Amino acid sequence: MGTLKIFILHGWTYDIEKWDGFVSVLKKDYHVELLKIPGLTAKLESAYTIEDYVEWLKNEIAREEKVVLIGHSNGGRIASFFASLHPEKVSHLILIDSAGIYHKDIGITLKRLVFKNIAKFGKKISKSKILEKLLYKAAREKDYMKASPILKKTMENLIKSDATPHLPNIKSKTLIIWGRNDKVTPLSDGLRMHELIPNSKLEIIEARHSPQFTNPIEITKLITSFLS
Repeated sequence: MGTLKIFILHGWTYDIEKWDGFVSVLKKDYHVELLKIPGLTAKLESAYTIEDYVEWLKNEIAREEKVVLIGHSNGGRIASFFASLHPEKVSHLILIDSAGIYHKDIGITLKRLVFKNIAKFGKKISKSKILEKLLYKAAREKDYMKASPILKKTMENLIKSDATPHLPNIKSKTLIIWGRNDKVTPLSDGLRMHELIPNSKLEIIEARHSPQFTNPIEITKLITSFLS
């Protein structure tokens, strides 16, 4: 088991300390590296698109012949796009409550409109802190309030991306882990990914959006069984 090298792509967070427990358990059997993602836990000089993140990941693992990718939430979005475009580099793909399914429902549409108009009318909105907070609440993205202008544009770019047409191109053995009570990326997204990714297995557990933190032992057992 120790020969497999695992690269983890975290979700939309500015702090990776909460990953320590999960990573330490995995490190008992594997070589594990938690990547620092540009704009979140590493510097970002200009706004990224999903294609930019794919290229970034390609450079990060360039020295490896094949890797295991674990992606949570937005990290899953990046990992799934990468696996579809560079199948020769990914032996196993593990998606945990992954983002990537494009939604056309009114809530997501509102979120996109809010992001677009904040970028367009930022100065006017910033003059009214009450309006600003209402808009951010409507978008349901508290992290957006903390983001720099470059990162706000990056978030807007990512929300517009759609992994759906790419998922059938994933050739890697894929494990999809989903919290049944996830309110961020609903279980229906996991079911859709399982339907579209040819060689995939879906595990539904009693958890919310970040089961690797709330159920680390259960998640690592699923991963270990999958990789063995």
